[in-house]
Amino acid sequence: MAIELADLPGGHKLRMAARCIRGGGILAYPTEAVYGLGCDPWNRVAVLQRLLAIKRRPEHKGLILIAADFTQLAPFVEPLEEARMQAILATWPGPNTWLLPARVGTPGWLRGRHATLAVRVTAHPIAAALCAAAGGALVSTSANISNRPPARTHLQVRLALGSQVDLILAGRCGTRARPSTIRDGCTGAVIRA
Repeated sequence: MAIELADLPGGHKLRMAARCIRGGGILAYPTEAVYGLGCDPWNRVAVLQRLLAIKRRPEHKGLILIAADFTQLAPFVEPLEEARMQAILATWPGPNTWLLPARVGTPGWLRGRHATLAVRVTAHPIAAALCAAAGGALVSTSANISNRPPARTHLQVRLALGSQVDLILAGRCGTRARPSTIRDGCTGAVIRA
C-alpha cells in the first residue's frame, strides 16, 4: 500500500521521499497541472520495470525529466548556442518542457527512440523541493495508466494506481488545466500545447 505524506516541502517527510527515490522507489507528487509519477532517472529497473510497467507505456516514447534548477539537468543534455539557451532558461522555472539534444551516455530508456530529451525546471514547490532533496533530476510522467485521464489529487492517484506507487506526496497541483507545453529547443516550435 502506498504511503501518503503531507505537510511538504521540508523536513522529515521530504527526506523520506528522497530515500525512497534513491532506493529505486516510485513516487507520486503534484506538479503544475497534474500529479506526476517519478523515480531516479539513472535507475534502469525503477524506470523500465516499475514506472513504465505501471503506466503501460512503451519505452520508445521517451520520458520527461524535471529538476529544481538547470544544473540538475546538465548531466543529461547538451546545451544549445547561447542565445537559444538564454531563451529557454528565461521560461524556467515554469510549465515549459524543452526538447534538448541528449548527452552521450544519457540512458536510452529516458530518450526512447529520440536524439533529444524532454526537460523542465519545475515551478511547483513540492516537485522542486523533491528534486532538491533527492539531489538531482527526476523522471516525471503523468500519474495515470497510458491513455487514461491523469490524476489531479492524491486520492485519484491512490484509486487509479494503488499499491503500485511506493509513496504519494499529498499536495495541490498548480492551476494549469493541461500538462506542460513541450517545445523543440532548437527551433522553438510547439510539439504539445
